[in-house]
Amino acid sequence: MIGRAEELAERLRAFNNEVIAFVEKCTEEDWRKLCAWEEWTVGVTARHIGAGHYGAMGLAQMIANGDKLPELTMDLIIQMANQHAREHAACTKAEVLDILRKNGESLVAFAAGLDDAALDRTGYLAAVGGELSTQQLLENVIMLSGGEHFANMKAAASA
Repeated sequence: MIGRAEELAERLRAFNNEVIAFVEKCTEEDWRKLCAWEEWTVGVTARHIGAGHYGAMGLAQMIANGDKLPELTMDLIIQMANQHAREHAACTKAEVLDILRKNGESLVAFAAGLDDAALDRTGYLAAVGGELSTQQLLENVIMLSGGEHFANMKAAASA
């Protein structure tokens, strides 16, 4: 029987592999297309998933350790994401693929190494206005929010 951490790690691996496969197949024209909701290019949005969303592993580690989370509001998160987009507007496919591979592997290994107590430990996140568990943070930030960005990338590329 597969444990919760292994199941979560497998879902994260599958998501990352899907994003990587999409990026690998992007044409240069697709890479520069604008994602309507984000108002970022497909390339910048892919980088945002790999660097920003996968970077939430640090917050998940804090929750798992029982550490207090920083005061991150949605406004601050949006401001940081838009700053990241401006700074990396010229990102390349090779750069983004490297980020997705490295950060994705780290994320999967982190998730696989959690026990049920760590998955269930909660912390207060101002951006959601309440408590969420390590597992909920990983699922919401990567699978849900990252998945929304990924859907927007696919929609932009097919337009």
